[in-house]
Formats: sequence, C-alpha cells, structure tokens
Amino acid sequence: METIGTIFNIQRYSIHDGPGIRTLVFFKGCPLRCLWCSNPESQNKYPEILFSSVKCIGCGKCAEVCPEDAIIKSDDKRINRDKCNLCLKCIETCYAEALEVAGKKMTVEEVIKEVEKDRPFYEKSGGGITVSGGEPLMQPKFLKELLKECKNRGINTAIETCGYVNWTTFNEVLEYIDLILFDLKHSDSNNHEELTGKNNNIIIENIKKISDLKKPMIIRFPLIPGCNDSIENIKRIGEFVKILDGVNEINIIPFHRLGESKYEKLDMKWTMHDVKPPEKDRLDEIKKILESYGLKVKIGG
Repeated sequence: METIGTIFNIQRYSIHDGPGIRTLVFFKGCPLRCLWCSNPESQNKYPEILFSSVKCIGCGKCAEVCPEDAIIKSDDKRINRDKCNLCLKCIETCYAEALEVAGKKMTVEEVIKEVEKDRPFYEKSGGGITVSGGEPLMQPKFLKELLKECKNRGINTAIETCGYVNWTTFNEVLEYIDLILFDLKHSDSNNHEELTGKNNNIIIENIKKISDLKKPMIIRFPLIPGCNDSIENIKRIGEFVKILDGVNEINIIPFHRLGESKYEKLDMKWTMHDVKPPEKDRLDEIKKILESYGLKVKIGG
C-alpha cells in the first residue's frame, strides 16, 4: 500500500529556501502555533476549506449541493466546520472561486512527478527540492520515502523545520537531507512558549545534536517586532549559534503580513494587527550585532 501525504502547496522556481532554483513542497501539520504564522492553513494535518467573503457573489449554489447543511448563508463565516465532511462539492460548484481547499492527499510518485518538472533548473543552478510546511517531520514516513526517492534520483534535498520533534524521528531522515534550514524563534524557553505554544527545550537539543554530527545547517531567525527583537535575545542567539559546529550562517526572516487574509478565510483570529514589519535601520542594527559573533548574516531566506 502506497504511503500518502497531505500537501497544501508545491511552489516551483523558488530562490529563497536553499541553494539554486528549488521546488518547495509544503506539508500540512505543525506542532507550534506561532502568533505571526503566515501559513495558518498549514497548522492542522487535515485538508481545510478557505472562504473568501470578498469573492463570494451570494448565489447560494454551495448551500444547495452541501449534503451536510454545513453552509451558513447568512453568516460571513459561511462554513460550519463541525458539520463539514470535506466532500468538496461546494468548491466544485463555486464558479466565483470564493471557496478553495488547502491540503491534498498525494503519493510520493505524484509529488516526484511535479518535482521532476524542474530538473533542468536544478542541474543548471545547483538547486533541488526543499520540504517545508507546516512541519514536514509531522509526516515522517511520507517524508522519508519522498527524500529517499529524491536522493535516488540525484536531486539535492533541504528541509525547513521548527525542530519540535523527537530525535528518533529527526535522525531517521538525516541521511537523506543535504541541508537543514532550522528555525530558532527565541533563546528563552518561557518566552518561546508564550509566542508559539511550546517551549524550546527539544528544539535546542536537536540543534545541538545536528551540530555534533556536523550536518550542514543554516539557522533561520524570524524577526518579530515586540516579540523576539530585544537586544538581549539577539545577543543570546548570537552566542548560541557561534559555538555550533557546521553552522556559520544565520538568516534573519523579517515579519510580514502576507498571510493575514488567510486567517479570515479559515475563521481564525489574527492577533498581530498592531505589529509592523521591521524598518531597514533596525534590520541593519541586528545584522551587525549577529555579525559581531563571527557569523555570516543574511536578511531574508
């Protein structure tokens, strides 16, 4: 029986998540609930329907075809998610494209078929596949089979991970990964838990273990004004990354608001209304602090 994964996007021709031109494969499911998450549709493991009130023309066709009476015509939320069985009939009948699904069941073969389309770009640029999410390690069996098949085909592999996973699961896939893009969101465990819902103990331990193995790794630091941009936190991160073997680069990922509209579409609450992207002067200041620890620092992925 083929292993099935739940993928919510495959993005081609990316130049920001690993070397060269890459194909990004986004996995559903994440153990963290970061306040600033730009892909809220990635958090749950299962497929979800997004509803755009802006696109909706109020024709009522979706309600007519729904077998569970899960469409609420008089409410901007539109979907009773407790009733919805994900039959997707509403999406099929919505010619205004106000309804869409995030998450598709796919086999390894189906994902590989998409990845192979960009092979000419990999060969010319030194690129490959980057698995992201969500958290790819929440689907460990599918992830391992996908990465193994990529390596069998000579395709470079990278993973973007929050690292909140037991070491046994992580270690199972390491031999099939060429580069790890490891998020480090805060140096303090209590603050990390306030911002993401989980402490960072297992994350720090996993970073240290990968460092001990001298596996190629880049630390990614999402910079969120008012959350983790204190000078004290920046210095602690610099001190920690400085002592890691095999790591001499850290990427600063500035906060942005590109995912805000998705929260409304998923009936989720966006709590970052008052947070603005960091100014260039602030980014340059933080870059210089991290560089003082002998690190190569890049703003952006």
